[in-house]
Amino acid sequence: MTEVALLDRAFAAITARMVATGQAPHYAELAAELGLDVEAGRQTLRDLIETGIPAWLHPGTDYIVSFPPFHNLPTQYRVTVEGEQRWFAQCGFEALAVRWLFPGKRVQIDAPCLDCGEPLRVLMRDELIAVADPETIVGYSRSQVGGAAETRAWR
Repeated sequence: MTEVALLDRAFAAITARMVATGQAPHYAELAAELGLDVEAGRQTLRDLIETGIPAWLHPGTDYIVSFPPFHNLPTQYRVTVEGEQRWFAQCGFEALAVRWLFPGKRVQIDAPCLDCGEPLRVLMRDELIAVADPETIVGYSRSQVGGAAETRAWR
C-alpha cells in the first residue's frame, strides 16, 4: 500500500489538474508530477481510488472517470467558472461543492431537472448563492447518507 503522504500528494495533484484544465491526468502524467516511474504512478492511483474516496476508474482500465467533486466524462451537471464551461460535476450535490475550488470566482451550475427536464441554474461565489433558478430547486438522493436510514415508498 502506498504511504499516506504520497496518497495525499496524488489527491492534490489530480484535483489541481482538474481545476486547471477540466480533465483528470493520465497515471503517466501523475507519475511524472509525483516524481515516480510510470508503474508506481499507476499503482499510486489505484491505491488512492481503493481508499474509499468517492472516485472511480473506468472498469478494466486505469483511466479516471470521476474524482470528487468533478467528473471526467460529460454529465448533465455543467460547471462554468468566470464564463468558461469546461468542467462537469459528479452529481447535483457535488456540483455545489465545486465553488470551494474556485475561491473568489463566479461559479455557475447548469443542469436539467431529472424529474421534468426543465433547466436549473445556480450561480455562486464562495459562500454566496446569488441565483437559484427556479427558486424551488430541491435535491434528492436515493442513497443512504450518514447512519441508518429508513426506506419508505413515496406516494
